[in-house]
Amino acid sequence: MIHYAEASELQRQLVEARKVGAIPDVLLLCEHPHVITLGRNGHREHLRASEHILAQMNVEFHPTDRGGDITYHGPGQIVGYPILDLAEHRRDIRWYVDALEEVMIRASGDFGVAARRREGCRGVWVDSSSSRALSGPPAGEEKLGALGVHLSRWVTSHGFAYNVSTDLRFYDLIVPCGIVGKGVTSLEHVLGRAISSDQVSPRLISHFADVFGCSMETASRDALAGILTGHQAADGAAVLMDIS
Repeated sequence: MIHYAEASELQRQLVEARKVGAIPDVLLLCEHPHVITLGRNGHREHLRASEHILAQMNVEFHPTDRGGDITYHGPGQIVGYPILDLAEHRRDIRWYVDALEEVMIRASGDFGVAARRREGCRGVWVDSSSSRALSGPPAGEEKLGALGVHLSRWVTSHGFAYNVSTDLRFYDLIVPCGIVGKGVTSLEHVLGRAISSDQVSPRLISHFADVFGCSMETASRDALAGILTGHQAADGAAVLMDIS
């Protein structure tokens, strides 16, 4: 578990290092304590809770420079922050976002869940797993994974958030992603059984490697300092860092 502000600072350092070629591509995986984040084009009115309520519930609030509107991160949700130089992949933002969605779609399929894209709404979606959308009125679809990215000189930051065993009640504090009338769900809720992030992370990692055509070298959080001071992975490899 790592606080959102600390993970943001790690991303900033890694982005600067990636821009000058000091490090290879990196995928940070983590979980955050309860936090609500607002994208650079988001609407503050989509936050339904007062500062007093957020403090009572021990939920932080952070404006960010990512795309997208408002979202929630918390325990039981896998957050992935790819630090990639798209100049070495494909200089196409739409392709990149589609690729991140594909990673989550394939991982969902490994657990027998048919996740899909939704026209006009980024992220991955599933058919409603209950008669009531958990963060709104009855709806036919619920969001399983969200996206919000930032690019600077074609180097990416921020990324995706995939709900595994997330406490979905926290989404009642916001209008998730600014989409009125659509619910949010988790893999655990869809499956109707307990599942842990440790079971899901390897599937996201494997599909990330396949979709982006890279091999992965695992590095612990303790190895971060070494990477930032010039460590080079093997040619063609991306570094996977679990900073949970």
